[in-house]
Amino acid sequence: MSASAVVLLNRLLAKARFRHLQVLVRLAEIGSVKRTAESIGMTQPAVTQLLADLESLLEVSLFYRHARGVMPTPACQDLLPMARQSLAGLSATAEAVVERATSGQGLVRIWGSTAAINGLLVRAVPQFNRRQPDIQLHVREAEVHPLFRAIAQQEVDIGLCRQVAVLPEGWSFTPLLADAFVVACAPHHPLARKRRVRWRDLADATWLITPIDSAARHKLDELGARFGKPMRQSQVITRISSMTWAMLQEQPLLTLVPASVFRQLQAAGQLVVLPLDETIPYDPLGMLLPRDVRPATQRFADYLLDYCQ
Repeated sequence: MSASAVVLLNRLLAKARFRHLQVLVRLAEIGSVKRTAESIGMTQPAVTQLLADLESLLEVSLFYRHARGVMPTPACQDLLPMARQSLAGLSATAEAVVERATSGQGLVRIWGSTAAINGLLVRAVPQFNRRQPDIQLHVREAEVHPLFRAIAQQEVDIGLCRQVAVLPEGWSFTPLLADAFVVACAPHHPLARKRRVRWRDLADATWLITPIDSAARHKLDELGARFGKPMRQSQVITRISSMTWAMLQEQPLLTLVPASVFRQLQAAGQLVVLPLDETIPYDPLGMLLPRDVRPATQRFADYLLDYCQ
């Protein structure tokens, strides 16, 4: 008879170690006991024994064995998110402890949306680092839903995103940077040389669109309805900045995006923002802060407020 979930939990609490989780994650990523052992500085028998210990604790097989190595079982796939999260938390904690011990100033864990990173952090962080080299910044890209999960798990010190309908309990939102939708294209696009572009000039263009749940997609659909016909679309749908840039370089496409997303590429001359006769406003980018802010986080938050004024 299989053990209950409570029994398995108690076994893991009593006998499982972080080394077990490290072996599990690395073996799932690499698929080879030999290379896993080499990557974490262990012997093959030690890796095999740790895996056997974990399988014994859980009473399940965690890997299928085959001629070329191993492959995770469904049970292993269920366990991997927890293992990765635990190791990531341990790593972040170790870095924070070392940073606090060596400099006394601490660590700021920053999670930001693509727009916040491209439109604000890529310019603000290097300057802050020069002025405050004693504060360590960990910057991670994440949209709202992963950001909120990380906030719930206390993995975030400051979040950068747009205003949300419901704030996490104990957190506040402060607008920082105005934004708007723009139409972008590659420098060699025929419309890129025009001094002024009207929306009706874009009705027959081909568009690289974003997924249906994005604000840019909703706005583009509204514009299509204004002209009485849907916009002609590329067969590629993406919100990934690097993929969008690549598609615009290869084909005569237009895309509707927040100005913040491509600000760096525009500044570098790799993309052009068309001079439209109409501005399309969008929600500003802002800062999420907890009620109890650590000193290092407060210093970075104050810097962002000053930077964006």
